[in-house]
Formats: sequence, structure tokens, C-alpha cells
Amino acid sequence: MIVALVNQKGGTGKTTLSLHLAGALAREGKRVTLVDADPQASALDWAEARDRQGLARRFAVLGLPRETLHREAPTLARGADHVIIDGPPRVAGIARSALLAADLVLIPVQPSAIDGWASAEMLRLLDEARVFRPDLRARFVLNRCAARTLIARDTADMLADSDPPLLPARIGQRVAFAETAGRGQLVDEAEGAEIAAREVEVFAATVREFAP
Repeated sequence: MIVALVNQKGGTGKTTLSLHLAGALAREGKRVTLVDADPQASALDWAEARDRQGLARRFAVLGLPRETLHREAPTLARGADHVIIDGPPRVAGIARSALLAADLVLIPVQPSAIDGWASAEMLRLLDEARVFRPDLRARFVLNRCAARTLIARDTADMLADSDPPLLPARIGQRVAFAETAGRGQLVDEAEGAEIAAREVEVFAATVREFAP
């Protein structure tokens, strides 16, 4: 399965979700490749930090910020059980290629009415991709949710009947994600990050249901 995490709006947590989804799937013994399609190369930076810490690699990370990604992804998929694409913000050509490559598209949004409506450009690209891939599946993912806040509930309500629909699992706004990122770690490797790790586990299980 090829999963692309994309949003033309920056700062929605695509890289964090991509890394943790890849890590959770790899932890189950799956062969996972994460494709860093963002020219900023944050996932590659994370992988380098992990190497410096001497931590074992759970999954492969490679940089491929190209508009030909959809042509190269099938070759990558033959050597993996899952390919996770960390898409770029504000680079429509690469984002469009990521959509054409994917079996499942995840669109991270933060709990904000502005963030929800800012996904309009992403939805336009999704509509374009569905001309060529009419069965392309997509879900919004509510990320960086502060606990029990009205804005999180309002955003979830706004997306409840949307197309694409909202993924049932959501990820909280937790310091553990930022603290582990700089060390090349995932939250399930850090002490005191059990709640974040559980959220990632539920998120990955929900995504896994889309696998053939």
C-alpha cells in the first residue's frame, strides 16, 4: 500500500505523522520505505539524527522531491509492504505526483476553522487526481489536538460530513513528538510518552484497515 500524506498548507504535521506511521508499520515486521518528497527534507534530517545517535533503522528513508514520483513509486513498492510519502507544502507539481502515486491519501489538518478551509487547494488537486484515479481513497486526519478543547470539537464537526471524510483516529498536541524528533527517535522509544505512543498505535491501526 502506498500512503501519501499531503497538504498544501505548511505546519500541519505531515512529517511527524509520516515518520510515526512508518515506524508503527515497521514495528509489526512490515517492510516500509518512507519517501521524503518535501524539498526541505525534514524526514531525511530525522534519519540522519537517528544515525548519529546510533539507533537501529526501522525503515528506509529516501529523498525523492520530484514531479515524476508517481512513475517511480511502483518500483519502490515492489521492494516494500508499505510506502509512505511525506508530501511537500506549496509545491503543487510534487503534491499532484504524490496523489497519483498513492492508494490512500491522508490530509493532516489542525483543529482550526482556518486550517480546515485552507485545505481547499489540496482538495482541488485531489479532484484532479481522481480524474485519472477515480477509486483513489482519501481521509482528513485531525492532528495536534489540544485535549477537550471547543475548537477541536468544532473542527471535527465541520469535517464529519466532508468529502473526503475524517479518519476516526486523531493525534494530540504533545511535547513528546517535538522532543523525540531532534534525537531521531519515535515516541514509542521515549520514556514518558506512552499516551502519544498509544495515539500513534491507534492511528496506524486505522490506516492499516485500508490495506488490501
